[in-house]
Amino acid sequence: MHSELELLHEAFPERPEAGPALSRILLDQVADGRRGPTVRLSRPGRVVAFGRRDTRSRGYAGAVASARECGFAAMERLTGGRAAAYSEGTLSLTLTTPDPDPGRRTGRRFEEAADLLRAALASLGVDARIGEIPGEYCPGTYSVSAGGRAKLAGIGQRMVKGAAHVGFVIVVSGSDRIRAVLDPVYRALELEWRPETVGAVEDEVEGAGLDSVEAAILDQIASQVSLRPVALDRGTLELAETAAPKFRSPG
Repeated sequence: MHSELELLHEAFPERPEAGPALSRILLDQVADGRRGPTVRLSRPGRVVAFGRRDTRSRGYAGAVASARECGFAAMERLTGGRAAAYSEGTLSLTLTTPDPDPGRRTGRRFEEAADLLRAALASLGVDARIGEIPGEYCPGTYSVSAGGRAKLAGIGQRMVKGAAHVGFVIVVSGSDRIRAVLDPVYRALELEWRPETVGAVEDEVEGAGLDSVEAAILDQIASQVSLRPVALDRGTLELAETAAPKFRSPG
């Protein structure tokens, strides 16, 4: 990991598609040297984020409609994977770093990022483990779970020439809300999964909340690198707002 990371907290709960738009802009800025390595820890609000394979599914339109019927916005994510959901009890963590040859270090970035989150959750008392749970939503080798039975976080990655973006969905509370929206979404996409694998940090540690999980993550990062809080400049914010419609699900 780099010696210093810029820290952003910008979120767009009323227009969540601006989140992946901003992530793409930050990725391009880091790649061409206009911005240093950056971490963004934010609270996106209610939205289902669809992966590229979802958007090509014959059930995509129905899945989007199902999400909206449940009171969730729908957007298309920057990274790969299948549908995942954010709610009021969910955090988004992204790490964007320069790399002249990002493809060579794909696995290493996954491992380091997943272990960072595992350590942060373990510091709160979670039996945090890395690895896919059979039947989990948005399955992945580097998912972070509670005891290998309840998924707490998923991770994805996107690369461009000169930089890489790693992003997490972290469910802190409201596992029932995530389960309730993903059930009809996955039925529409004709994907098999086990709703009981959805977990949340508060299910494992009584009293855990967004503030305590956010603090644990930042403490873990700060134990390895220097963090420098910065405000998002107006130009970058305007670019994100302009690009946001490209990430909004149709319908």
